[in-house]
Order: sequence, then structure tokens, then C-alpha cells
Amino acid sequence: MELTDLFIMQKQLDTFIEENNGVERDVFREKLLALTVELAELANETRCFKFWSQKGPSPKPVLIEEYVDSIHFLLSLGILKGMDDLLEWPEGEETGDLTDLFIRTQRAVLDFGERQDRASYEAVWVLYRAIAETLGFTPDEMIRAYREKNDENYARQQRGY
Repeated sequence: MELTDLFIMQKQLDTFIEENNGVERDVFREKLLALTVELAELANETRCFKFWSQKGPSPKPVLIEEYVDSIHFLLSLGILKGMDDLLEWPEGEETGDLTDLFIRTQRAVLDFGERQDRASYEAVWVLYRAIAETLGFTPDEMIRAYREKNDENYARQQRGY
């Protein structure tokens, strides 16, 4: 899946948010934490780890919205570290159930936060692909959901979110 347009859209949104809020400092750590929180929110909506509950996962529209919340921060972190030249979603083989994928993705996100290099950044993307595939998200669905959430994020800023 092609990422160039998503990086462009994210860079424009980040600039708008930072100008709108007077942000003039490096917000890498805050965005890294935001990514881990969004990933946890997605895990919570899948309920994959809740062995004690009979309730199933949230509906697909809720799941994909939580998923693209993470993608916003993943893109943004790449922009901050000059990795927005990543043209295609990295390929890789990651298997396991959702619980395993979430744990490994959290670990990969934190590893990227420490190393801040291309290999660790791409490793996060590979795991995010595995989560998307496990949840049954198509590339078109992900792009559409990202665009919708991007528009909503602009509207939120204009409303003083």
C-alpha cells in the first residue's frame, strides 16, 4: 500500500495543529505515548485479551477508527524523524493471535522510541499490517477511514478540541 499521500496529509495536519496550538518544541515523546495509548484502545475494542468476558469485539467501524487513530501517530512519528520518504507499507511476515500481535507491537513501538532508526520504524509498520490483516481491514478501507478521521481531526481543532 502506497504511503506518500498519507504522509503528506499527516504533515499538513501536524502543521495545522502545531500552529493552532502554538507548539514550538519537539513532541516526539508525547506522540510516542499517544501511539501506545491508541494501540491499547484498539486492543480494548477488540477484547481479544478479555478471556473473562463473553462480550464480543466492537463493530468493525469502531475498530477501524481506533486503528487509524494509531496510524496518524505512526505517520507523525516518522515525519518527526525524517522517515516520511517511506513510499510503501513495509512487507513482512508476522503471525500470531491478536493478543500476541498487540504485545509485540507495543514492544516494537517502544523499541522505535529508543532506537529511532529506520529498521525499528519499519518493524512497527509490519506489525500494524499484521493487525489490520487479522482484523480483516482492506487497504481501501484503511485509507478511507484515515481520510475520514483526518477530516474529523481538522474539524476538532477548529472547534477547540
